[in-house]
Amino acid sequence: MGGGLGRMLDRLDAEGSLTGDTDIDEFLRITPNAAVLGMLYDQRMRAEVAFTGPKRLADRIGHLDMRRIATMDLDELRTRFAEKPAVHRFSNKMAEYTHQVASFITEKYDGDAAKMWNDGAPFSTVKKRIQALPGFGPSKSAKMKFVLHYLGYRDFSGE
Repeated sequence: MGGGLGRMLDRLDAEGSLTGDTDIDEFLRITPNAAVLGMLYDQRMRAEVAFTGPKRLADRIGHLDMRRIATMDLDELRTRFAEKPAVHRFSNKMAEYTHQVASFITEKYDGDAAKMWNDGAPFSTVKKRIQALPGFGPSKSAKMKFVLHYLGYRDFSGE
């Protein structure tokens, strides 16, 4: 696999860290919502930086509870995204996507992103669920197979 995610996986093999920060790696491993948001933010910036965004957001708002994010004032969310260092270089757009993803996950999966993959469904089904998220196209949805595997959520390597 090439690109930023491939580079992250190479770093994992070489250094034992996906992002270069083992604390953020652990946050991604224990916070399913962070894994999804990290993939969302992997757009027009280095993947390693994109995947640190969910931790920065959680530090600023005190959580990654999708129910609470879905009900946050969008202008407040935009403001928190833009604080230095920004959660994403496109703060306004990614704040909007985050709000939309949080609403979607709240409606469809009771606020828990892990419910998209933890029911034993094959990756073809999981990929469709992920692709339904705002800001996720076929490429991001396909890459989630590797994100879920390397963060320890689900091994789809047999598929």
